[in-house]
Formats: sequence, structure tokens, C-alpha cells
Amino acid sequence: MSGFIATSEQADLKTKQSRQLLRQQVRQQRQQLTLAQQDAAAISLLARFCDHKKIQAATSIALYLSNDGEVNTQQLIDWCWQQGKNVYLPVVHPFSAGHLLFLHYQPHTPLVKNRFGIGEPKLDVRNVILPTQIDIICTPLVAFDDTGARLGMGGGFYDRTLQHWYQHFQANKKSKPYPIGLAHDCQRVTAIASEHWDIPLPEIITPSKHFSFKLKPQL
Repeated sequence: MSGFIATSEQADLKTKQSRQLLRQQVRQQRQQLTLAQQDAAAISLLARFCDHKKIQAATSIALYLSNDGEVNTQQLIDWCWQQGKNVYLPVVHPFSAGHLLFLHYQPHTPLVKNRFGIGEPKLDVRNVILPTQIDIICTPLVAFDDTGARLGMGGGFYDRTLQHWYQHFQANKKSKPYPIGLAHDCQRVTAIASEHWDIPLPEIITPSKHFSFKLKPQL
């Protein structure tokens, strides 16, 4: 039995190291994109975003403020406002570790920096909405593969947010919030060593392509 445990621990360590190395490599790639490349990516992503039927039909969309070389989402936010959609941004939960709150975001909403240095709406319980009340959540990611596997920054924030959706989406195709990943093309990788808590994505939009994946139900 001890030999099995040791082997299992070694496998877990190998997976953890593989994921961390992949994070470093892909983050470096997107951070090295030039300003011109970032601008072109944002314009191309906007075109695909606006053309998405689910996004067109949605009245409430959660987005995020770009950071760490992520494709710029500001034009997506501006378009949603122009279309009269309600936009929500994630806020790190003040006392429930690893969880997110989602707050209504308007052009003049005051922003504060969270502990990761990312802007988020100043916490006001009057502006909080449950994730299940949001039509679409656009998620950031570090890397993805051709099965829809998503590798985030390692905090598990979006995996926890999407757990309810993943448990119910097979039985209820209208289960909310429907997740769509946003990424640069360089964030697509051959394979991701997934952990049991990882929530895959049904769709990912990059500047050059709209990916759709057939997800397996959670065991």
C-alpha cells in the first residue's frame, strides 16, 4: 500500500509541476505580444464576440478587466454597454477564500485594486448578483486545449464559480451561467494535465477562431 501511495504522490507532483511550467511558458508568450499585436487581437476578438448568437441574445454578461498580457476586453465591455446589456465584473470574496462575487459594472463605477493588482468594482452588496442569474460568464484563462480543458492561474476561482453549471448542464442546456473562455491564439496548447476539480469550457473565442467542445458529464 505504501508503494501505491508514494507512486500516487509522485504522479500528483508531476502533474502540478507540468501545469506550473505550462503556465509560465504561455504567460510569457502572451506578455511578449507587441502593442500592435494586442490591438489587432482585441479588434478581431470583438468581431467574433459580437457575432456570437448566445452573446447577442444575452441581457447579462460577466466579463473581466484584462491583466498579465490577456487579450484586451475593454472593447467587449463597451460594446455590451452600447447594446444595453448589464455587465458584471468579478470581485475577490472578502472572507470566503477562493470564491468570487459578481458586481454590476457601469461606466462610472469606482474601481479598486484587489490583492492581485487587478481592478474590480468597490464592494457594495446592493450591486451583487448571483452567478446563476447571469446569462454568460466570459472567463479568463492561461491555456486551453482541443478538449475544452482550461488552465487558469491556479486559484480555482472560476472552477468554483462554474461548479453548479457543470453539474447541471447535461440535464439542462439552459443552465446558467453559460461559460465562454476568451484567449489569445498563442494560448492554445496540445494538451493540459487536468486535475479533478478543473471545469472544462464548452466554448472558447480567440482572435482567429471560435472553438466549440463536446464536454463529458461530471462523474
